[in-house]
Amino acid sequence: MAEEIESLEKVLEEHIPQEKLSEVKRILFGSRALDLELPSEVTDLASKHDFEVKAFKMGAADEQLRPPRIVRVGLVQNKIVLPTSAPIQEQRDALHQRIGQIVEAAYHANVNIICFQETWTIPFAFCTREKLPWCEMAESAEDGPTVVLCQEWAKKYNMVIISPILERDSSRGDILQNTAVVISNTGNVLGKSSKNHIPRVGDFNESTYYIEGNTGHRVFETQFGRIAINICYGRHHPLNWHMFGMNGAEIVFNPSATVGALSEPMWPIEARNAAIANTYFTAAINRVGTEHFDHEFTSGDGKPAHKDFGHFYGSSYMAAPDGSRTPGLSRTRDGLLVTEMNLNLIRQIKDKWCFQMTGRYEMYAKELTEAASPGFKPNIIKEN
Repeated sequence: MAEEIESLEKVLEEHIPQEKLSEVKRILFGSRALDLELPSEVTDLASKHDFEVKAFKMGAADEQLRPPRIVRVGLVQNKIVLPTSAPIQEQRDALHQRIGQIVEAAYHANVNIICFQETWTIPFAFCTREKLPWCEMAESAEDGPTVVLCQEWAKKYNMVIISPILERDSSRGDILQNTAVVISNTGNVLGKSSKNHIPRVGDFNESTYYIEGNTGHRVFETQFGRIAINICYGRHHPLNWHMFGMNGAEIVFNPSATVGALSEPMWPIEARNAAIANTYFTAAINRVGTEHFDHEFTSGDGKPAHKDFGHFYGSSYMAAPDGSRTPGLSRTRDGLLVTEMNLNLIRQIKDKWCFQMTGRYEMYAKELTEAASPGFKPNIIKEN
């Protein structure tokens, strides 16, 4: 297999003439996100623990009546630390330790809200369709070991933490759900948001493990802004993004686990489109690396059985409601992306483009209600 390229941005910088590079990036990425200078403690920790750090600033126009609403967001992408054959307690402990190193760097970068990748405490084993040992790694979204650890970090670092886990819900008969736990910077659990849409695409047939979430489109009011979580496959559903906006979200996080052969051409587009269409900031987070399993599995496509999903391509990024986005993190390395943004941009773009003012929500609601009813007939006009 050919060696994975590190990032699209690096390829552009290596091959586009310098005098044309800035214009190429403007066309691809929108208005330029400015570099954000970070304290030496951040780069020292990144060097010591071997992870990438990138930092950018997405601004807004100065206003006369409102002060800037500045917030710093951190996105974390990572490989698993131990082989999937290692004892599961050791696997989780190693990931806790690894992410703790990156969270410490985020603290020194003055991050206010941090989000980890989808089910960050386990390998993405749902391709195997094996129940053991992977179901053992599910834990409570109220007081499981990962939640307790994140509570400690949140309080210690004065940071809101979004921690996507494989949840076991004992209050509902021990069912499993793919859930993001939101922990306030006070250390209290604000609540949880579960994955609304479960994929049935090749190896990503996750319905073997967990069911669709029942939390709807919750928005969490934090000290640093109103946030929501659209987990992984939900990014393919425009109405899913839309409802978070209807509930007042200012930043919507999309913690994911997806591979290059399946989705990479869609990746740089979907979260950015959502930011534009719904006039909020979006955060796209993807895990990185290739995870190998002991037993072969098939994808239901007639191709030979295999022992890995393929390459998780990272490339985490932030997008703004004006259509701009940051460069992405590496396709191959663990990383922390720090983005400082001014939430005042949201209302400024609403005033400019008027999407909310011109939306025909009563018409959409009526026709969606009809479409979801028995006996619905599509409104198609045919020539006699």
